[in-house]
Amino acid sequence: MKFAPICMLMLFVIFQPTMAQDKPITISGKVVENAGHQALEYSTVKLLDTQTDQLISGTTTAADGSFSLETKAADFYLEVGFIGFIKLKITDFDVVNRRVELGVIALSEDTETLDEVVVQGEKSQTVFKLDKRVFNVGSDLSSTGASALEVLNNVPSVAVNIEGQIRLRGSTGVQILINGKPSVLTSEGGNALGTLTADMIESIEVITNPSAKYEASGTSGIINIILKKEEKRGLNGSVTLNTGVPNNHSLGFSLNNRTEKFNLFSQIGIGHRTFPQDFKTINRNLENDTTVNSVGDSEKNEKFINVILGTDYHINAQNVLSLTGSFAYEFETEYSNSLFSEYDAANSLTSQWSRNEVTEATNPKYQYELQYKKSFKRHEDQMLLFSALGSFFGKDQSSEFENMPVIGNESLSERQQTVNNFYQGEYTFKLDYTHPFSDKITLEGGAQYVINDVSNDYAISEWEDIRWVEIPELSNLFDYNQKVLGIYGTGAYEGDKFGVKLGLRVENTDLETVLQDTDESNQLLFTNLFPSTHLSYKVLDNFSLQGGYSRRISRPRLWDLNPFYNIRNNYNISTGNPELLPEYTDSYEVNGIFDQGPVSLNAAVYYRYTTDVVEDVTTFEDNISITRPENIGTNKATGIEVNAKYDPADWWSLNGDFNYNYFKREGDFEGTSFDFNADQWSARMTSKFGLPADFDVEITGNYQSGYLTFQREMSGYVFADLGVRKKIMKGKTIVNLSIRDVFASRIFESETRQSSFYLYDYRLRGRFITLGVSYGFGKGEAMEFSGQKRF
Repeated sequence: MKFAPICMLMLFVIFQPTMAQDKPITISGKVVENAGHQALEYSTVKLLDTQTDQLISGTTTAADGSFSLETKAADFYLEVGFIGFIKLKITDFDVVNRRVELGVIALSEDTETLDEVVVQGEKSQTVFKLDKRVFNVGSDLSSTGASALEVLNNVPSVAVNIEGQIRLRGSTGVQILINGKPSVLTSEGGNALGTLTADMIESIEVITNPSAKYEASGTSGIINIILKKEEKRGLNGSVTLNTGVPNNHSLGFSLNNRTEKFNLFSQIGIGHRTFPQDFKTINRNLENDTTVNSVGDSEKNEKFINVILGTDYHINAQNVLSLTGSFAYEFETEYSNSLFSEYDAANSLTSQWSRNEVTEATNPKYQYELQYKKSFKRHEDQMLLFSALGSFFGKDQSSEFENMPVIGNESLSERQQTVNNFYQGEYTFKLDYTHPFSDKITLEGGAQYVINDVSNDYAISEWEDIRWVEIPELSNLFDYNQKVLGIYGTGAYEGDKFGVKLGLRVENTDLETVLQDTDESNQLLFTNLFPSTHLSYKVLDNFSLQGGYSRRISRPRLWDLNPFYNIRNNYNISTGNPELLPEYTDSYEVNGIFDQGPVSLNAAVYYRYTTDVVEDVTTFEDNISITRPENIGTNKATGIEVNAKYDPADWWSLNGDFNYNYFKREGDFEGTSFDFNADQWSARMTSKFGLPADFDVEITGNYQSGYLTFQREMSGYVFADLGVRKKIMKGKTIVNLSIRDVFASRIFESETRQSSFYLYDYRLRGRFITLGVSYGFGKGEAMEFSGQKRF
């Protein structure tokens, strides 16, 4: 971390000359709607010069409608606004002890604007907060018709590979939450996140150094997906239609009705998507120089339906009861055709055969949640929140494989079958209490209990004469049961300049895996402490420093534990390891946040130390590679990340992200040391243009460098996305065109070089083009992209 103090010194030198000015004036308040006094999150608050009307400073309100900003200007006024509401100009202030307390600021609905449904602005694409970054999906034009996994791939610091594996700052071990809670929809079984579409998502929060309030899972941090829930008064709704190439067709409908006591909301969506893929593999035995190659293509088709229904019952001003239920059903079919070729030491073709696959699966998913929220008259931030959540995910899948000789040995003709009956039930009970002793001191406490119950009955069979014959050593019933009890407490002090938040979380984990047919069991029972520390210091009105530390755990993932054999390619087999241990990470981070008019900049230096790192380990015999995860060694990663936003003009904005980390691996496997040093980096640049006639254009370029793992070398890739949006009918209707991977250049390649074997893997998904249309009615604005409501 030699460059960390250098970075901080440079930031200090740049801004030091202005630090000697007088103590600033702090202005604070809370923005609500006049009719129901509901908080208006993301309201814009501008501080303007009285003489010139030029912008001095600005901010957006938090989730509870609160805001705070500072100024050293002597002559100013405030302008507060929100889409669909009349702007409020505040010119009279009472300055007491260098503070201006504005209290509650109520905005009235602009009925003329609402009747015309004219969209006059939108949220910033990325909003920086004390402990997280919020990515607003509605600002991403290229997300038209996309799944949650594809949306995640556009989020700063996040990368998703072709298999759906999510990495944060280049590392796996990410905890995925939905609305702040664990969910089976975020599990790895059957790409469950794919059934969440962009039209259902309001925002995505990236938390790289979570406090003790959050569940300790995820060594790299937390990604929290916030689903949208309309709360505007009256009847509001929207209809969305998407169509694309390859198949990406969906129809969505959302409706809500808000009265004084009730808010009823719903979403319904149906769709059909196709994911084609080209692939190529090489298996080379370096001891006898024989090689088996394969080349082919596959096509995965998904047909799905999503239904979400919910209601909020406002018992009174301090008590709200919410009930939400969702159901999804997915039909999958997948076809794969591969041509295998075998070569001898002289590189002469000795045999060739085709392998064809037909897979069918049904995936039912449902979830229900009861939540009770109590606020207190004593203080607006005092709150008690209880929730009980249950969910189920099932998968009934069967695959048939057939080998047909082309050249050579007739014995290559064979038929195989895999059957996989999977279910996962998850139940979460959560209690949180927040108690502000003053505007500066706050204590939080709570508990969470999560029960995860999984069963996977799998079998691999071969066709013999007239029937399928099960292979006992490749078939079993795998049970996975995990219970995690967590209790936490945090204390925070937030002054005008300095803030500190300390926390401690205790988690007890009871994990058991059982292979029923062979009577093999493995049980882990352990208790861990997870401390966290966060510091903040406001150097100037527009420049702040933040620092944080947290300890995290990454428990073995279900599919890492499940010993089911994937035989899609008989020469490249993958399986799980029921004896895996959890990873532990100590994470340190320092941030500098600068915001000045059209420019905002966030720079972070971080360090992570991880023990019992889980890596995929490949063994090789008879030209067949078998890959399974193992705990091997430690990892020390040091990195720097920069996020920047610049608005050169009212009609043009630029967003850029850069992440670099250098890591040092230490350890051994089966008596062989594998110590090595390596690095990786990624960059993303988004340029958005507002054109005449209500056209918006967005161009995004992405680059992911290559990187090393224990045995593999992953190649880098570059790709670009394009989005175009047009507003018509006074903004009631939005038309979108998105092209993801414009040049079909997002290619995934890996090479494994060992003393006795060489492996190569190549995969390409290709270009996706989607056209979307959305229509909004009622008091709400039209969606900024298909399926996304602006509110």
